[in-house]
Amino acid sequence: MSSHPLLDELHWRGLLYQRTEHLAAALSAGPVTGYAGFDPTAPSLHVGNLVPVMGLMHLQRHGHRPVVLVGGGTGLIGDPSGKSAERPLSSPDVIAANAAAIRDQLSRFVDFEGAHAARMRDNAEWLTKLGAIEFMRDVGKHFTVNYMMQKDSVKSRLEAGISYTEFSYMLLQAYDFLELHRRDGVTLQLGGSDQWGNITAGIELIRRVAGVEAHALTLPLVTTASGAKFGKSEAGAVWLDPSLTSPYRFYQFWINTDDRDVGRYLRFFTLLPHDEVVALDRALAEHPEQREAQRALAREMTRRLHGDAALRGAEEVSAFYFGGLDPASLSGEAFAQLRTDAPFADVQLADVAGEADGQLDVFKLLTAAGIAASNGAARRLLEQGGVSVNKRKLGASERFIDVATSLLTGRHVILGKGKREYALLRVQG
Repeated sequence: MSSHPLLDELHWRGLLYQRTEHLAAALSAGPVTGYAGFDPTAPSLHVGNLVPVMGLMHLQRHGHRPVVLVGGGTGLIGDPSGKSAERPLSSPDVIAANAAAIRDQLSRFVDFEGAHAARMRDNAEWLTKLGAIEFMRDVGKHFTVNYMMQKDSVKSRLEAGISYTEFSYMLLQAYDFLELHRRDGVTLQLGGSDQWGNITAGIELIRRVAGVEAHALTLPLVTTASGAKFGKSEAGAVWLDPSLTSPYRFYQFWINTDDRDVGRYLRFFTLLPHDEVVALDRALAEHPEQREAQRALAREMTRRLHGDAALRGAEEVSAFYFGGLDPASLSGEAFAQLRTDAPFADVQLADVAGEADGQLDVFKLLTAAGIAASNGAARRLLEQGGVSVNKRKLGASERFIDVATSLLTGRHVILGKGKREYALLRVQG
């Protein structure tokens, strides 16, 4: 098959899994409009959704127009692809709220302005208005049951059972492809490798109804070298929404990438050019202990999603936890991230004041932070040498500390128990 610069780039990055035979010729003939769909059944996308997002980015960077489809309609049903059982259905209000949040997240990756501006569509706009008789007459008649049962997403569920609701999902996705062709001239659908059956059903529907050749491009499903599910951390899913996964946690997810995976992830998820990625591969092979490749990956991903200020804050928090960064150097952004990562409370100065003016009572600070359950427990902890304030270990009798020298940026104070347990207070008043 002939090639095209977009396909060449996807190939060297390891992102090209399958494509239809004449896609390269279609891309070479002029700008193509292609879409990928995103499921709004969660309040945020997660890092596992980033492969099709990157596919849309590369499509746009090579002079073509991306369409982002939020599945506000199909999200009411759920895609059976890759699922072993039927999942609970969400209410229309929940789906609508989630779809609105996803739109904002995707704007970090695709450009909605300029010559090849991306467009946003929500299939609730047409699917919720589609009548059952109309759907069966205009869509269902083009597909045999035998054709649908040959698709992997259906075959894999036949033994356990699949409802008619999920069985029909393939036809709804095919109808999306046709509707986007009518509205936006879409002739290409991108998706994960498990979407091939659904996408080719859409190609068939467009051919039968519109007499037009459409195309498919699938990207690999991401796995880790250790066999763990990609996109999971100790705290659970790694979300794109900073209120669910802080920039610091997001940064840490990438910087903790296994040496065996980091080269692939640099190719999959960043826009770093070939020569830089190869140089990082070499640095990893020669000096793995320096983790240069992981730092490059974490910086690229955090900057793209959260911006430069959040990246600097995430690096500061990392240096605070794992390096020798003086807490007095932490910025307001770093403290904002610490407030979502460590136990945090707002307290009034009067409630944690010491016996003399200008003092803070360490016992009161420890109980306010939840590090100690009582003044007695706080006393024992201090006497055992297990308390620090702003990473400075306190002496056994050092119950009172100076307000002026203890409050950091934003009137924060960091309480420590042992070497790794921290809590954050913000002293008001």
